[in-house]
This record gives sequence, C-alpha cells and structure tokens, in this order.
Amino acid sequence: MATYRIGIGSFNLKDGAVGIGTESSGLGNLKVEGTVKTTDLDVTGVSTFTRYAGFAADDININRDTSFTGEVLTTGDIVVGVNSTFTVSVGATVDVGTVPSVSIGTHFSPPKGDINDRPEVPVEGTVRYNRDLNTLEFYNGVDWRQFTVSGQRGRGIVMGGYNATSFIQYFDIVSKGNAENFGALHQAVNQNSSHGNSIRSLSSGATATGADVFDYIQYVTIASQGDSIDFGNLTSARRMSGSGGSSTRGLTAGGVSPSSSPHAALNVIDYVEIMTTGNSTDFGDLSVARRISEAVCSSPTRTVFHGGNYPGTPAVNVIDYVTTASKGNATDFGAAIFSGNYACGCSNSVRGLFGGGNSPISGGDQKRIGVITIASTGNSTDFGALTVARHHAQASSNSTRACWAGGGSPEKNIIDYVTIQTGGEAEDFGDLIKAVYYGGGTSDSHGGLGGY
Repeated sequence: MATYRIGIGSFNLKDGAVGIGTESSGLGNLKVEGTVKTTDLDVTGVSTFTRYAGFAADDININRDTSFTGEVLTTGDIVVGVNSTFTVSVGATVDVGTVPSVSIGTHFSPPKGDINDRPEVPVEGTVRYNRDLNTLEFYNGVDWRQFTVSGQRGRGIVMGGYNATSFIQYFDIVSKGNAENFGALHQAVNQNSSHGNSIRSLSSGATATGADVFDYIQYVTIASQGDSIDFGNLTSARRMSGSGGSSTRGLTAGGVSPSSSPHAALNVIDYVEIMTTGNSTDFGDLSVARRISEAVCSSPTRTVFHGGNYPGTPAVNVIDYVTTASKGNATDFGAAIFSGNYACGCSNSVRGLFGGGNSPISGGDQKRIGVITIASTGNSTDFGALTVARHHAQASSNSTRACWAGGGSPEKNIIDYVTIQTGGEAEDFGDLIKAVYYGGGTSDSHGGLGGY
C-alpha cells in the first residue's frame, strides 16, 4: 500500500489507518512509528490508542482537566497546573518509571480513613491520612507510624492516686512549672495504672480503700480538660497493674486480684483499642506473675514490663516484653538494676527509663534511675538519680524529657525531670497541686506513639 505524506515529515498514514477513532481494529486506529513528543497534548479517550506505542514525552504539562483511563508511560515530569485536575481511573495504571518528581500545583490529597479503614495487608511505604489521629501516617513494613513532632509538645497527666483518688492533674512537659487542675475521675481510684495516645488517656483497674478492687476503665480527652468518661472493663478486677502501649493499642498487665488466696498476683495481659470504647480482651501472659505498679515503657513496636513482686514475697528483677501490635506471651528482656517494685517507667521511642522504687534488699525507697534500649534486650544500667528517694512517682515523657511526679512515702508533691538522651541527676520541674502516689501517669507524646 502507498504511503501518504501530509506536509513535510508530519504524519505517515499507512495500512489504511486514517485517524483517531473508537474502533478496536482497522481504520479506527492511529498507528505511530517512532516517538511522538509534545508539550501540550489535548486528546480525549487516550485508551483508544490500541495499537499505539512509544509515547515518551519529555514533559507532560496538564493545564486543563485530564483523565487517563488506560496505561500511560512518561519519562519526564508530570506537572499539574493551578485549577487543573489530573484523574486516574480505577483500575488504570500510572507508571512513573524513573520520573524524578511529581509537581502538584496546589495540594496533594492522600487516601483518608479511620484506624479501622487501614488496609488489611498494607504495602511498605503506604501513606494515608488517619482521621482518628488527625495526622498523616505511613506503613514502614512492620507497623503504622505517625508524622508528628512529639518533642515540641507534651502534656503529662496524673490520674487518681493515694490522697487524691478522684483528682486529675496535668502539666506541660516542654516547659517547667506547677501542675494544674484537669478534672475529676467519675470513679475515685488509687493503685490504678494509665496509658494512652495523643488524644486519650485511660485509667485501668484500681482500688478505693484497699479492700475493694475494680475492673473499671475510664478515660479523658487529654488535649482538653474535664471529668473522665466510662470506657469499659478489664477482663478481671485488679490493682497495682502496669500499662503502656502504642498509638492505637493500650496494654494492662499484672497486678493483684481478690481471690480465695488473698492478694493473689496475676500474670494476665489485657488490651484495648484506644480510640474505641468497650471491654478489654486477653493478650497473653507475663513471664512471671507480679504486681507491675506502673513500671512499664513502650516504643512504637514493643511494650516492656519492669520488675515488681509477688505480694508477701521478695521482689523480682525480671524485665520482659511483648510486641504490642500482635498477641502472645511476654519474652525475657533482661534484669533490672535492683530487685524491687514501684519503679515507674516512661520512654521516648528509643530509651526506656525506670525511676525510684522500693527494695527491702537495697535499703527501702530508691533514687536510682535505670535505663534500657527498647529495641534490643539486656539488663538495665544506671542512668542517674531522682532529686528525692521515693516509690511510685507517676511518670510521663515526650521525646526529650522524662518526668516523675509525686511519690511516697510519705506522699510528695514534687515533679522532677531528666533529659532522656543524656544521663545524670534529675532537676526540679515544679510541684503538683496535691501530693500523691499510687496514681496513674502518662502523656500524649510518650515513646509508644512514634512520630517524626
């Protein structure tokens, strides 16, 4: 067949193909030999190029609403102009190959959804906006991490406790100063434990008088102030447990439960999904049954339980841990710097600190602060010391500071702090409104939340 040339070197019309159409064969096809380059392509129905190949534009400048419903390949930049829309149909493919950049004129809208909308089998590198946590997040191949700057924020909170059973106090970790009134617990408690994420703080289990033991879980919205709200119940009533967790899941472990054998220690680990309400679910077991008493810290992947004791028996120096996003029994981590209990813990995403405590073997109330690297295993080592020896000083942290508030015996109102990246002696931070110990301590920026 003859070849028709229109103009000089513009088009070769061959094999009877005479234009662009919607036919899948025959005369409705544009057959291109070689490469077509353009800086202003305005063609609707790109998918009708059924025999088209070799389109390799240096640049695609989209200055009008454009929809690609077939497969399109470019080796240049894709530039979307202001007031223009670039639409990729469901099932279509955009192969960017070695494109160095995608420039968006006004904004980029990632997929949006709640925690429950996360993909069941996420792909490493997936980015989405989490409406529950009000932040961008990405999947790193192990778990979801949030784009937050936790070092520049941080509210420490103390819930309940001996001598202040319904009182909630808070302070700003990034500054120094005295605590302020937050609100009241709807169920007065002490010997409770607390955990939370950047939005909620939960108080789990407790007692009011020592004889009664509760399974209550109650929560507050940590960015605001006000009284607590009912959340649900633990799998069993207990006091002197320890709590930690991630941005989505809160764990409560160990403690003392009423039974026919008084003060029976528990090895149970419960968990809840923090952004829902409801009863807790069984997670697994500690390696040793004991009362943890807030000696817990977390990274975005692990929750670590430190020391403790069986009531009526010598304290233990066991440290064990679990992978927070899964379920199962705790695994041995190492040993604490002393055999004791009531050494309250907090962390950033790398280091876990456990301050104070009580050890009859080591001479009663302690000033010592022990430190671990959460991603590894091994014994805790000396970090420094609190300003005053005491036990069960409610702990909270952000990515740079760790604080211990109150403590006993007798109950104290002091707050002191250390810089987590360095070791050394704690410094004065301020005072609580009410002296307290045996309360629950947490923050909106602890190490379990991750963040960048």
